[in-house]
Amino acid sequence: MTRIGIVTNRYRNLAGAATAAILLSMSAAPAAQAAAPAPPCNADSLVKETLPNGTTWQMCWRIHKLAGLVLDKVFVSSTRYPEPVQVLESIAMAQLNVPYDSGAVEYNDLTDYGFGGGNLQSLGGDDCKGGSARVGSDNAAEPERRSVLCVSAEPSGLAYRLQNPEESKPPIAKQGHDLVLRAISKVGWYEYITEYRFADNGRITARLGATGDLSPGDFVTPDKGWPIGKGAQSYSTNHYHSAFWRVDFNIAGAGKEKVEQYDTKRAGSGSGAAIFKTAKTAIAKEGSFTKVNRRWWRLVSSTSKNKDDHLRSYELDSGANDPYEAHPETTPDVTFTQQHPCEVFATGNADPQCGNRKTILDYTRDKETMTDPIMWVRVGFHHIPRDEDQSPMPVHWQGFDLTPRDFTEMNPLTPPERDGNNGGPGNGR
Repeated sequence: MTRIGIVTNRYRNLAGAATAAILLSMSAAPAAQAAAPAPPCNADSLVKETLPNGTTWQMCWRIHKLAGLVLDKVFVSSTRYPEPVQVLESIAMAQLNVPYDSGAVEYNDLTDYGFGGGNLQSLGGDDCKGGSARVGSDNAAEPERRSVLCVSAEPSGLAYRLQNPEESKPPIAKQGHDLVLRAISKVGWYEYITEYRFADNGRITARLGATGDLSPGDFVTPDKGWPIGKGAQSYSTNHYHSAFWRVDFNIAGAGKEKVEQYDTKRAGSGSGAAIFKTAKTAIAKEGSFTKVNRRWWRLVSSTSKNKDDHLRSYELDSGANDPYEAHPETTPDVTFTQQHPCEVFATGNADPQCGNRKTILDYTRDKETMTDPIMWVRVGFHHIPRDEDQSPMPVHWQGFDLTPRDFTEMNPLTPPERDGNNGGPGNGR
């Protein structure tokens, strides 16, 4: 089946009084906050917002004709830690591989069709309700500027809760918020939401939402699909969404991060429970890796430390994740490579500067020693359609978290009454 039904609705500027009102709580940084570095992009490309708890995120955004929404130069600061510190150099989607279980078709939605250009949707209706729509384009593929990025502050639930030592007082608790950036692209019958969430505790969430419609041309036999509609006559084809992201850290602007893998394994039995030990493996050379129980990775600065004299880092936290084993490049959960500007996409990379290096596996074949590592994250979702997918299809999400580890010596949202609670008995508590 060929890709059909690609329609772009061109609603105009959504920003207005209602949009501005929702961002009043995200306006200028508090007086205690240090001045951010000079913005590395012009005002149209800059997002700088302060969340209700005092955390400020600053970044540049742009639209790439194939990758869609790209974020550059991501900084974070807070009321407790007012000096802005860089976290990321860039983050973007790097491929979306969509093979159907019938074996009849397979698509690489980024490199074959693109999330920019005419596939990037103008925002309208409830697309950015309660948020602020920003105007932009990918310039090369579609110079017309229109409302394509939604920026909003959204409640994230309880940020923390602690029983107050003074029993007569209420619990020490705080509601959290996320700064959310999202763009929508339509490829075939699917509509994809590229979304990044920046939490007030420093966490970054990258995820892809899929909605739109089931393809009416992909119906198969019962063993390769699910009955949709009356009785057992029409079987919508099962299929995969293998989404890749390219993450380039630049912690504190120092670069030269190191990659570490941690594994926790059983090491015997104690008097009351099993004994487990956690060991670190330094990953100095390029390679691909797969998650097992109690395994995780972090990108750690070589030089930048928090006030407890611990090296700053971010760890990768992946959730539900189905590999697509039919391709070797869609099987690993994470790949680390040395930074090369031509290596932009996880598969289907066509930059002539890269020669025959077309996939993440090609990027790792020389086993270069990494002085500036790039992290490629693959998150898979096997979509078995259901009656509720018609119509429109409810959004289903796939993605991962980047969680700060020792980035600050305490929770950036720590209230003043907990200032002295840092460390254990050996640290003066």
